[in-house]
Amino acid sequence: MGLRGKRQSDDRAGTGAGAPAAGNVTANTGDWAVELRGVARRYGRGTSVVHALRSLDLALPRGSFTAVMGPSGSGKSTFLQCAAGLDRPSEGSVRLGGTEITGMNENKLTELRRSRLGFVFQSFNLLPSLTVEQNVVLPMRLAGERADRRRAAEVLSQVGLGDKGARRPGELSGGQQQRVAIARALITRPDVVFADEPTGALDTGTAAEVLGLLRHAVDGLGATVVMVTHDPVAAAWSDRVLFLADGAIADSFHRATAEQIAARMVSLTARRPSHEGAAA
Repeated sequence: MGLRGKRQSDDRAGTGAGAPAAGNVTANTGDWAVELRGVARRYGRGTSVVHALRSLDLALPRGSFTAVMGPSGSGKSTFLQCAAGLDRPSEGSVRLGGTEITGMNENKLTELRRSRLGFVFQSFNLLPSLTVEQNVVLPMRLAGERADRRRAAEVLSQVGLGDKGARRPGELSGGQQQRVAIARALITRPDVVFADEPTGALDTGTAAEVLGLLRHAVDGLGATVVMVTHDPVAAAWSDRVLFLADGAIADSFHRATAEQIAARMVSLTARRPSHEGAAA
């Protein structure tokens, strides 16, 4: 955990709600891993309409680790679904790795997700009948590629499971299963890894190990990670924390401590209006 100790010694500064959420990168489309421009998502009609996202403008640089937080109903899940091409915005555009995905047909979107995106979920989502190695190479098979066993061995070694390729998920601990999920997410060298509450089912010590792996994927492997979480301790591993409230970006912190993040969450929860609907 030497890397974590170094990060905690860095200067940390919160930025106001009007600060750019992109980091210090030149404004070139090629520099961004994720771009949302004027993205809104509404559900329902008329008086029953729910504004899950409200005209989000956001650009996240390649090789960065971004945590997304907010009170229940703030739009976190909708943000992740729209950013990853799992849901279509009502307005605006989404780019992943410089590719406009908003108007893509479902077949092309599926192909893009399989080849250029990685996903890590709270529930691991491993197939129990497959071996660890088979689970890891599954994105390659689904994309119609030949399973690269050498690449699988490489990523399993990177997550500390180089000797577990022949095991089945049921033979592993929860933390080990999440390591398999991270290896699976990295197998295709994706433009972006989307992580949805990746430590929600883990104890504190195991969660720190998994977050260290995601941190290493960014710092050591050049990956881009976007993580939705409710946990300030998990969010503190990121480069930047984005706070959503009622479907809009309410604030952005750069290299914040868990205490700073928790305090901001308390203030957002206390200020949240009750008269407008939003989605989780």
